[in-house]
Amino acid sequence: MKKLICFDLDGTLTQHRSPLGDENRRLLDELGKKYRLAMVGAGNCPRIYGQMGEYPIDIIGNYGMQESTIENGVFRIIRTDRHEPDRDYFRRTTDFLREKYGYTKYAGDPVEFHESGMVTFPLIGTKAAIEDKLAFDPDRSKRRAIYPEILRLFPDYSVYIGGTSSFDFSAKKYNKYDAIMTYAAKFGIEKEDILYVGDDFADGGGDSHVRIFGLDYIEVDDYRHTAEMLAFLL
Repeated sequence: MKKLICFDLDGTLTQHRSPLGDENRRLLDELGKKYRLAMVGAGNCPRIYGQMGEYPIDIIGNYGMQESTIENGVFRIIRTDRHEPDRDYFRRTTDFLREKYGYTKYAGDPVEFHESGMVTFPLIGTKAAIEDKLAFDPDRSKRRAIYPEILRLFPDYSVYIGGTSSFDFSAKKYNKYDAIMTYAAKFGIEKEDILYVGDDFADGGGDSHVRIFGLDYIEVDDYRHTAEMLAFLL
């Protein structure tokens, strides 16, 4: 019997950057009657909260750099860590990668620096249309092809094949496994009492540390089937 169920959002409960639908909202409602629930995402807490239609749930954002909760019905950020990246190095190195691999045409900005200190390298730009993002690299093969080189060029960062068309960078210590374990410890919940639900467990995936460090997990292959897959937990 698990005590805590943690969820990824994009690809697990929703389409990428899309609202939480009624079926998966009902799933969370029912699971919340039996388990503590938490969202664990790559995005920041306000974005996840807004994308979920202000669903009342604890959120661990930015791979553990931020945490929010609901107090008396009000969304509140209770922790935000910051880690300033070497911006000049990121600009030079991502420019080099664009030239080398032909990603020189993009919409919006070529690199995004988040307030937390996380960095996103969007191969088709920060303002690319959602349909272009979804069509760009659905099996992640384009990004996996250059992932080893990016790891070599950014040895001081955790690097994730993020979203649909980008790479995410965080300070080395931030990842979903450590974030979940830190959160669970506050409630006296042990590792064996935790279940994680996500869609991206391959090396470089946002959920990869959960697999690597042996947390129990369920892999979702289509967010439209998540409620059916988890029906046995109700």
